[in-house]
Amino acid sequence: MEDPTIKEFVKQVQAKEIDILEHTHKVLEKAKKIDKNYNYFTTISEELALEQAKEIKKIPKGKLAGLPITIKDSICVKNVPSHAGSKILDPYIPPFNATAVEKAIKEGAIIIGKTTQDEFGLGTFAVNTSKIPKNPFDRERTSGGSSGGCAGFTQLADFPHLSIAESTGGSIAVPASFCGVAGLTPTYGLVSRYGLIDYASSLDKIGTMSQDPEDAFFLLDIIKGYDEKESTSLNTEESKNTEVKKIAFIEETIDINKDFTRLIDKKVDNYEVVSIPSIKKYALPAYHIIAFSEASTNLAKYTGLRYGASDKLEGYYHEYFTKVRSKFFEKETKRRIILGTFARMAGFREDYYIKAMKVRTLIINEYQRALKKYDILISPTTITTALKLTEIEKLTPLQHYLMDLLTVAPNLAGLPHISINIGSINQLPVGMIATANHLGENKLKKFVELIK
Repeated sequence: MEDPTIKEFVKQVQAKEIDILEHTHKVLEKAKKIDKNYNYFTTISEELALEQAKEIKKIPKGKLAGLPITIKDSICVKNVPSHAGSKILDPYIPPFNATAVEKAIKEGAIIIGKTTQDEFGLGTFAVNTSKIPKNPFDRERTSGGSSGGCAGFTQLADFPHLSIAESTGGSIAVPASFCGVAGLTPTYGLVSRYGLIDYASSLDKIGTMSQDPEDAFFLLDIIKGYDEKESTSLNTEESKNTEVKKIAFIEETIDINKDFTRLIDKKVDNYEVVSIPSIKKYALPAYHIIAFSEASTNLAKYTGLRYGASDKLEGYYHEYFTKVRSKFFEKETKRRIILGTFARMAGFREDYYIKAMKVRTLIINEYQRALKKYDILISPTTITTALKLTEIEKLTPLQHYLMDLLTVAPNLAGLPHISINIGSINQLPVGMIATANHLGENKLKKFVELIK
């Protein structure tokens, strides 16, 4: 007998056909075994999960009744350590739930743990942290970043499960591609960022991961919605238009990896080609200038005084702050803070940050021209399959940044997109990104149904 789908499982829990407490015990044991070999968890929240399972056993209700959910470490869960992959936030235990987490719990979700990631989401390969998640198809390879723990565990979970992740410049799509799962990044502002430990505030988005792409939309429907506690939360609904008549392959991405393009050709029968020149010319430098500038301000609050890691309190305040930040931030985080601080300094702000924001507007306008003519835009998710960890060690910082080539543009534009698995090369998964216009999640969902 096949394992139940997400919705079948929830119905069985609601009908009390599954002993959810017993099931949760089994899920937690499986999570521990997987984590031992793959490093997918920063914390397995056993006590919380069993408490939630007991309550659901008494009253099995909600759209996610009894469903095991994992949460990226940068998204706060009440009374569960939430460090955003960083030693500088150890030991931070939030006294509240992120809005997205609260909504999932109200619908009966069982939170089984926080998943590993690059520190504060700063990375493509989930190697900028002390606990590196491994690829579910080859433990010598990366699971992708920064939501590597979410993606890897979603692939290996042999029970109904969903994950809440986060993306700034590709942190959902890249690991989804490398791990062969679906990764849905919604329109900027559709899901409240309240309770998200931020990286770059004008780019961060909470999204979903699943084995079946349609389940990613199912979870999104639960966690989305206006939140008065969060200033960028959208007080509007998605478009009801589900019509997908015209699909276009982004011209600048067709020849980046011809093997990937051939897999897309097999998956999508009929498409035209559209040019978005800025994707190749300007998206990467604009993204990194904006993201690093915002990170340099957002991460300034971590000083070792109010919460998280600290050191012996001595010397002048700036000496103490420097000591704590030097000791507990990862090397890549320090690099991005320095670069971001430079880009927004007096005398350089106009040449770097302001110019990058103008380029961002240019990219948005190019997408809008394309999306007036086409319902869905497609491209490969990544320029390569998952690299070996030993190969990543040899990359320069610039080569690391170049790996985000195909994912930063839709993130800069705040557009909804989903990475779905379209096959494999040398037994390693390959993903395709489908992008729709702002609030066009229903079109994305229809597209997924059409090519299934």
